[in-house]
Amino acid sequence: MSRSVDIEFRLNGVVRRATVPPDMSALAMLRDVLGLSGTKYGCGEGECGACTILVDGASLNSCLLFAVDCDGREVTTIEGLASDGRAERLQRAFAEHGAVQCGFCTPGMVIQASRILAAHPHPDRATIQRGLEGNLCRCTGYKKIIDAVEAAGAGEP
Repeated sequence: MSRSVDIEFRLNGVVRRATVPPDMSALAMLRDVLGLSGTKYGCGEGECGACTILVDGASLNSCLLFAVDCDGREVTTIEGLASDGRAERLQRAFAEHGAVQCGFCTPGMVIQASRILAAHPHPDRATIQRGLEGNLCRCTGYKKIIDAVEAAGAGEP
């Protein structure tokens, strides 16, 4: 019999509390308990990157992270990036360069791209390609996504 655990963490800049089963994934907590549907469920095995979030600044697959592991940490989802001025340029670049097709991978891609730009403000294409390796897209063939991240790093839309 598993009992629920009370956790507290900073989510998108706001302190949040949740009561979760110890075996619940961070993805399930975000979507089902906290109502944030931007983070997507893709493969459930950490292979596709659709569920990418930032935890203490590191990009992680929320499907592989237990919700209880968020306790005491800083968690950023795609909803949190929406209010981040730095990410606005990235989001505009994705739209401008046609990097959004069906949109399913987009939240994870934008989260990962923001992490790339935080580490490398003006990345070259090889750095972008390496940085996006854990995020899969079935629609764009990656060129448009890489173009968008490169443009955002160059300060273009």
